[in-house]
Amino acid sequence: MMAPEASELGVELRILAESPEVCAAAVVPTAPVGDYRDLDALRRFALGVDVVTFDHEHVPSEHLHALLAEGVNVQPGPEALIHAQDKIEMRRAVERLGLPNPAWAAVSSPEELIDFGERAGWPVVLKTPRGGYDGKGVMIVEHDDARGEAVAEWFAAARESGVDEGALLAEEKVPFSRELSALVARRPSGEARAWDVVESIQVDSVCDEIIAPAPGISPETAEAAREAALSIARELGVTGVMAAELFEVPGRGPGFVVNELAMRPHNSGHWTMDGSVTSQFEQHLRAVLDLPLGGTGRTAESTVMKNYLGGSNPDLFSAYPAAMAAHPDAKVHTYGKGVRPGRKVGHVNVTGPAAEVARLREEAAGAAGIIRDGAPQDAAEHPWNRSER
Repeated sequence: MMAPEASELGVELRILAESPEVCAAAVVPTAPVGDYRDLDALRRFALGVDVVTFDHEHVPSEHLHALLAEGVNVQPGPEALIHAQDKIEMRRAVERLGLPNPAWAAVSSPEELIDFGERAGWPVVLKTPRGGYDGKGVMIVEHDDARGEAVAEWFAAARESGVDEGALLAEEKVPFSRELSALVARRPSGEARAWDVVESIQVDSVCDEIIAPAPGISPETAEAAREAALSIARELGVTGVMAAELFEVPGRGPGFVVNELAMRPHNSGHWTMDGSVTSQFEQHLRAVLDLPLGGTGRTAESTVMKNYLGGSNPDLFSAYPAAMAAHPDAKVHTYGKGVRPGRKVGHVNVTGPAAEVARLREEAAGAAGIIRDGAPQDAAEHPWNRSER
C-alpha cells in the first residue's frame, strides 16, 4: 500500500521479501529474498538505499544497532522501536512520561502473578512481552488458574527466551467502554502531526472496523489522546508513523489509558487512504525521508474502514462486480495475499457525512461481505447484472 504513494513522489522502494511470492513483490520490482533475522541479509539489503524502515517490529534490535554503527540510516531507530517490540519497556516508558497506564507489573513466577492479582484485582491480563499481535500472546487469568499448567508453560517459555529476565507482563483487566487509536507521524528533524482519534472495533481480538473520527468522543479526551501520542513520539524519538492504541475509560484521568504502541503504518490508519488529505503511507515515506509532513485534515466528515478476512470465497476478484455495483461509494483495497480463514486480506473505506455513520457502516460491511463470501447465489437477478436500457 506504500507503493502507489512512493510512485507519486518519485521514490524508489525496495523490499526485503520473505519469499518471491509475498504480495508486496507484485508491486515493488526490486524485492530480493532474505530473512530479516539474518544480519548479513540486512547488510546486503541496506547497500545503496537512503533509509531502511519497517512494516513490522520484529527485526532484532541488535541487528539494527549494528546497521547504525555501520552508517545505515534506520528509521525509526532501535532505541525507539524497542518500545513497540517489548511491552514491558513500553509500560516503563509510559509511566516515566506521566501518561495513563493501567496497573501493571513485570512478573517472573506464579507467586508474583498472584501477588499482583491480589493488588490489582482478578482477573488479570497476562502478556508475553514480545511477539504478540492480534490477540496472540495474551491470556486472561483468574485466581484459580494462576498456578495452572498453561501459566506455568508461559513462564517456562519466558525463562528460556532470556528476554527481560524471564518476565511476563501482568496488567489489570481495564473496564473500558471502547477502544481508540491515536495515529501520529514524526520526522527526524522534529516536525510531528496527528490525525483525528478514531474508534477501533475488535472482533475476536482482531481489528474489524474503524470509525474516524471516534463518534461522541469528548473534545477534551480527543485532545489529550492526540497530545499523549505526540508526546510519546517526541520523547521516545519515534520517526515515521506511530499508533497509540488506547482504552477509553470515562471518568478516569484524561478518559483513557494506553494499551499498546505500533511504530509503523497501522490497521487503525487505513481509513486515511481515502479519508485524509495525506494517507499514513505517504506520511510514513515523508517522515522517514525527513520531508515536510502532509496535512492530516479529513476529506469528509466521517470515514468507516471495514476489514475483510479470508472467508468462503477463495477468488476475491470474482466478487468485485457485485460488490462494486451494489456499493459504488465503497473504495476497495485488496492486499494480494493468499486467502485463508481468519487472515486479513483487504479492507473497504466509505466516506460521508457524520450524521450518516450508520449508513456508512452498512455500506462498508456490505461491500466487504460480498468480497469475503462471494456474490449471492441469485446474483443473476440483481441489478448489477442488468444492462441499462
